[in-house]
Amino acid sequence: MAQKHWRKYDLNLLVTFVTLMETRSVTRAAERLSLGQSAMSHSLSRLRAMLDDPLFERRGHQMVPTERALDIAPKIDALLDSLATDVLTPPTFEPSHFDGQIRLGLTDYAELIFAPALFDTLNQQLPLAQLSLRPVDRRQCLDAIKNDDVDAVIGVIPDNSDILDSQVLYREQHVCLFDPQSTGLDAPISLADFVATPHALVSTHGQLSSPIDARLEALGYHRQVVMGSQRFLTVRQLLKGRQLLCTVPELMARLDTFNDADHLVFSPPPIEVPGFDIGLAWRHQASGHPKMQWLIAQITTIVDKRVASLKTSSPLCHWQKET
Repeated sequence: MAQKHWRKYDLNLLVTFVTLMETRSVTRAAERLSLGQSAMSHSLSRLRAMLDDPLFERRGHQMVPTERALDIAPKIDALLDSLATDVLTPPTFEPSHFDGQIRLGLTDYAELIFAPALFDTLNQQLPLAQLSLRPVDRRQCLDAIKNDDVDAVIGVIPDNSDILDSQVLYREQHVCLFDPQSTGLDAPISLADFVATPHALVSTHGQLSSPIDARLEALGYHRQVVMGSQRFLTVRQLLKGRQLLCTVPELMARLDTFNDADHLVFSPPPIEVPGFDIGLAWRHQASGHPKMQWLIAQITTIVDKRVASLKTSSPLCHWQKET
């Protein structure tokens, strides 16, 4: 029914109808609804006009329902029950009963670091659900959320969108990662060694330069970038056994799944390289839903634990051991 047609209907009168059906008395119905008897009588008149039927006929001290009233009574009861249960009752989220998908957009960096921890915890908390990890980058994450392709995104989040709600999970820093045997370098590395060693570069969109190059140029230096890749894992595997150096996020350098096997070393860069925030973002309209509130809390806890674990349990680089 078109919205304009609802103007002549007062759905509050359905409560009047149910109360009259239960009490069979205008007086008792008025008392139950905290109305005066005249107001109750007026409501009954309006109800009769709205439904085009007398609905209740006085017989002695009782208001006896008509055939029309008896016919529609269960339908009105069901309608009001559905309204109370499905519309007026705040929704809840039961993780153990949820059998849909949890769709997370992850940058290459975030997937490398957090995918195992996300799976372990969410698989335990959501035994009937499926976890779908979808690749995104800073440019794509806005469209992924806008188009409802993902429930949430973990990564570097744009801060200029009014369709997103977001929070910072932690601050990431950069380090230089290299194979000390193949490069002949030790930590901490000097600026001279930094510019003399060939560099690998992680570049999401194929660039073979970064703000590091602008910073070096301002200081009168130049580095040689000999290869670039869109994936952190690719670059990290190439560092072993090669004369290459790569500036990477610290947590990626600390990954315990690779350190013992690769014997790579990480060091603070010899020039200032700004850090960056890793955030969690989701669609603004979903913020009040219990499922999203539960998911945000879970992801925040998972990430906090994973970051703390990498910061404390991973093998330390040489310069940390000496200080």
